[in-house]
Amino acid sequence: MKKIFIFIIGVIAMPILNAQDITDAVRYSQDEIQGSARFRAMGGAFGALGGDMSAININPAGSAIFSNSHVSISLGNFNTDNDVSYFNGLNSSSDSDIDLNQAGGVFVFYNNDANSSWRKFSIGVAYDRVGNFDNDWVANGVNPNNSIGDYFLQSAQGLRLDEISALPGESISQAYNEIGSLFGFRHQQAFLGFEGFIFDPVSDTDDNTQYTPNIVGGNYDQRFALASAGYNGKVAFNFAGQYRDNISFGINLNSHFINYERSTFLREQNSNAGSTINQVDFQNNLLTTGTGFSFQLGTIAKITEELRLGLSYASPTWYYLNDETSQFLATAGSDTAGDFTAVVDPRVINIFPEYRLQTPGKITGSLAYVFGGKGLLSFDYSVKDFSNTKFRPTSDNFFSIQNDIINDQLTTASTYRIGGEYRHKQFSFRGGYRFEESPYKDTDFYGDLTGYSLGLGYSFGNTKLDASFSQSERTISHQLFNVGLTDAAQIDTRLTDIILTLSFNL
Repeated sequence: MKKIFIFIIGVIAMPILNAQDITDAVRYSQDEIQGSARFRAMGGAFGALGGDMSAININPAGSAIFSNSHVSISLGNFNTDNDVSYFNGLNSSSDSDIDLNQAGGVFVFYNNDANSSWRKFSIGVAYDRVGNFDNDWVANGVNPNNSIGDYFLQSAQGLRLDEISALPGESISQAYNEIGSLFGFRHQQAFLGFEGFIFDPVSDTDDNTQYTPNIVGGNYDQRFALASAGYNGKVAFNFAGQYRDNISFGINLNSHFINYERSTFLREQNSNAGSTINQVDFQNNLLTTGTGFSFQLGTIAKITEELRLGLSYASPTWYYLNDETSQFLATAGSDTAGDFTAVVDPRVINIFPEYRLQTPGKITGSLAYVFGGKGLLSFDYSVKDFSNTKFRPTSDNFFSIQNDIINDQLTTASTYRIGGEYRHKQFSFRGGYRFEESPYKDTDFYGDLTGYSLGLGYSFGNTKLDASFSQSERTISHQLFNVGLTDAAQIDTRLTDIILTLSFNL
């Protein structure tokens, strides 16, 4: 009964917030709409076209292009392939899942008032998955420079010993929880390192603030594994209207929801002379959930029978997020007394206070040329300033530091999308290309994305079946920890998806 009580206290008593950083900001600021098969096959270049459920998420005026009420649903197979390099180690991994990535409907109402310039109105609801977090990879290699011990040692330096150690008679769970409640995340990391014998105090007094390592110079054989799951989804409530015969206006009110789970595990081994700790196992778990709101405004103009122009604005997304973390540490080594092991398993879930994240807005300009009933070409250009991403409240000192890092490291990124479609009888043949600039100033750390797509559609009249294949590539560097062990694994990621869409005109 006492253990259960300790666990509950650990869940609720965590007022200090130190879990968020720039990688979280980038993850939730990207909007990779996976969409319908037609949308995906044409590279997502739909800002001046409309007439597709996923196009509404680019330009809300697109629903007014429908001639009839319309419903569609899409199922996709999403595959992630990673080639990972870390010092002298190379690894490959693959993750695949099948999911519902798009569903929605639009209802079109024609205006029977002959004296009105408004020809028709549309109301729609569209769900699209805008982020897929399912991924796993392993990095391993021999690190000649940094040890996980540096992470714990640097976390401890400058902190009082009585702030990072258990009181007499206090359990690991009680101490870990109390230290987190009173002092925060950094102190918890120092506590783990101290209890795991990764470092020792210079003097065994409460006011000691300097520590010496028990893992010393040489080579460190490291294996880092990451597994993540979850999604970022959006439901758009759409309203649009066609004014006369050549211009449409629309608005989306968007509800966002996030579920992100990540687990990392590091094993480090060494046989360095002078090291009393020869193996460290360190596991970290994170769960992030939240909701958000945004809106979009858009217009599509028919300049001639063939030429269409589109312009849309997507507001920032205002998220309310919650984080939960848990940790585990085990060490093994030997000293003059013989071999020993230490297990530091607090069994405490740190629940952080709700915080806010504001992602940047986006402007999209679009151009399309329609060749009658034979086909079309389209082009979208979007721009988003990722340096405008902000953690809130900005008055919080930790958030202020993170926002300065975001402003310093992120930049304005452009996206280019090109798509084409050729129709022959009941068949439609499609292709697309897209290029997305890195949100980081340092493109060696986080590279640009390039992708291409192909698709095929068949019309049964009021029912259509579409299929698409798309693939994109990006190279990023994943820094293992933010202090101490700051080395990065380079990951070449290839994303491949196959989508099937069934749609109906009502």
